[in-house]
Amino acid sequence: MNFNISTTELNDLLQALRQPQVWSEFGLLLGCLVVAYLVVYMLRGRHRPEASIWFGKRIFDGVFFPVMALCLAYLAKAVLVSTTTLAVFKVAIPILMSLAAIRLSARVMTASFPHSRTVHLMERTVSWLAWGAVVLWVTGILPLVLKAMEDVSWKMGATRMDLRTLMEGLLTAGLVLVLALWVASAIEKKLLHGEVQDLSLRKIAANIVRAVLLFVGLLLGLSAVGIDLTALSVLGGAIGVGLGFGLQKIAANYVSGFVILAERSLRIGDMVKVNGFEGRISDIRTRYTVIRALNGREAILPNEMLITERVENSSLADPKVSISTSVLVAYDCDLPRLQKELVVAVAQVDRVLEDPVPAVLLSEFAADGLLLTVSFWIGDPENGQNNVRSDVNMAVLATVNAMGVQIPYPQRVVRQLPPA
Repeated sequence: MNFNISTTELNDLLQALRQPQVWSEFGLLLGCLVVAYLVVYMLRGRHRPEASIWFGKRIFDGVFFPVMALCLAYLAKAVLVSTTTLAVFKVAIPILMSLAAIRLSARVMTASFPHSRTVHLMERTVSWLAWGAVVLWVTGILPLVLKAMEDVSWKMGATRMDLRTLMEGLLTAGLVLVLALWVASAIEKKLLHGEVQDLSLRKIAANIVRAVLLFVGLLLGLSAVGIDLTALSVLGGAIGVGLGFGLQKIAANYVSGFVILAERSLRIGDMVKVNGFEGRISDIRTRYTVIRALNGREAILPNEMLITERVENSSLADPKVSISTSVLVAYDCDLPRLQKELVVAVAQVDRVLEDPVPAVLLSEFAADGLLLTVSFWIGDPENGQNNVRSDVNMAVLATVNAMGVQIPYPQRVVRQLPPA
């Protein structure tokens, strides 16, 4: 009997689609789509915001267009429902609702997890579920499916649940989590592009906001499914014991990450040297820190290592770095004049700071000549040190050659003993 009812509804829909007034419905629906397109286009403007959840890269792949079209379609349906039998809007409204759900989940997941490989899989899963629901709705089978799901029930403790309640709760939980991710992504974007100069503070604020919103969304989702939240106290105790024994390192890394961001002892952009690896901090996560060397290699260090081990930070108090090189000259050179000329030549090299001024010092009376140490300062160690040392060496060599100063070769005296 129920199957006959659904078949009758489908036949009535097909019969209504053959009526002449269908073309007026098509025209009105097309008008709704055009108006929605124009409204979204005017609100978006000429500029196309990158990774926009509302507008997307194009007008059709954002959330705003299907939502606006759905609202206009509902308004048109309310106007026509008293004058004619609707057929086109009966099909169009579920399709627009499904499109809005797909666009919402896809855009939010892409914005929240831009580098995740599972985003496309989740998008396809949501699409299949949404379009399947549309087919069941249009054909009139959806009430029969819901009724059959109500018959599948089981008992969880003192609560009796059925399959329909579980599925509706899961859908509600998914919607709540998607909205929580949306809000968290919007707040994180505002924080990371805000007026605050310290990127580390903005990063920790964004991480805290996302964690809090996801936790609240998870609690609301569990409540929507029908799970008693008071039962989570036992689970919380078990998680605490697990963190205390089996997850000590992971918990220590997470705590260390928040300590680093809060103390600001290490900041994004600092030049550091940890465990023999030197580079610039490119990102600070809650569990690990990414350090990029000047040759392009990246090291992922657990945050606990940055707390417990020695870290050389050349950017913490002063980004200036002292570099030195040496040159060997002959004993018979005019040393005071040579020192002055070398100071002038080194000061003219790009990236060498004028304050502190370069210095040329007599370091050693070597066997073959006078060993001079040339020291200078740079303010951008993240751009490399060997390249500027090479430029200084070239300037020193040009100055020595211009003054006619000899760079002596090693000399050895060989004595030949008379035969015994």
